[in-house]
Amino acid sequence: MHPIYRLLHPHFRYTMEINALARDSLINAGGIIESCFSPGKYAIELSSAAYDQLWRFDMEALPADLIRRGMAVEDPTAEHGLKLSIEDYPFANDGLILWDTIKQWVRDYVNHYYPDPSLVESDEELQDWWTEVRTKGHADKKDEPWWPVLKTPEDLVNVLTTIIWVAAGHHAAVNFGQYVYAGYFPNRPTIARTNMPTEDPVDEEFQNFLHKPEFAMLKSFPSQIQATKVMAVLDVLSNHSPDEEYLGDQMEPSWAENPVIKAAFEQFSGRLKELEGIIDERNTNLNLKNRAGAGVVPYELLKPLSKSGVTGMGVPNSISI
Repeated sequence: MHPIYRLLHPHFRYTMEINALARDSLINAGGIIESCFSPGKYAIELSSAAYDQLWRFDMEALPADLIRRGMAVEDPTAEHGLKLSIEDYPFANDGLILWDTIKQWVRDYVNHYYPDPSLVESDEELQDWWTEVRTKGHADKKDEPWWPVLKTPEDLVNVLTTIIWVAAGHHAAVNFGQYVYAGYFPNRPTIARTNMPTEDPVDEEFQNFLHKPEFAMLKSFPSQIQATKVMAVLDVLSNHSPDEEYLGDQMEPSWAENPVIKAAFEQFSGRLKELEGIIDERNTNLNLKNRAGAGVVPYELLKPLSKSGVTGMGVPNSISI
């Protein structure tokens, strides 16, 4: 088995299945998204247009993503090589530690199997795989100039780190907090069923709004069936299954047989345990007002491990709902 296949295999666990389920009942015509979100039947078309205009593989890496969104600038003197625009930004602060931890593990792994830089370019299976990612997986973008080249071990490290980050860290950060926050649907209603009171208002309705604005808000909220349906879906999406496999938690049997890879994985697992402690400490630091203090929910989404259920923490290897 190719070593890169073996490295990536845990990060695609159940991915095909979850994509099939989503196409069957979540993003299908007349499905949950189209029936419960404001864009209605145009929801997936809008998502497709956003992908077409905005998606770039090289911008999926966390440092590049933060810079692109104006949340950081490059700074060689700063930790992680970035200076954050908002210093108390929990996703970035925890995420950059996780990003560096993944990258170090990938670098140790790649350097073991590709000790000579020329081996990357001469590996026909590896090159065919990367060509297929670009020309088959993203055929509509196959000629874009921003695709990373794959000529050196460091090129391979960056590509693999990005893939693992998207499947593990990034997905955990945007997915497993959904029910905790949006399960109370007024926090994030998916649809507004009335116009804003200032949009071509009827005099009577506008006066009612001025008299009791909370009634106008309640009228705009999703219907009971829409809200209940979304809450149920968010509960499922935010759930860790009892057989969840977490980042750095279980060593592949073949890695245990290789002393170099075994040691590298154990260091990787140890750094993830350190991250757990760092996150716990940060969540008690009252100077970090976006994650600690009265009425503030601690930021735990990037804590690597979790028990099963809706916990608001845990970084699985893959997008496996």
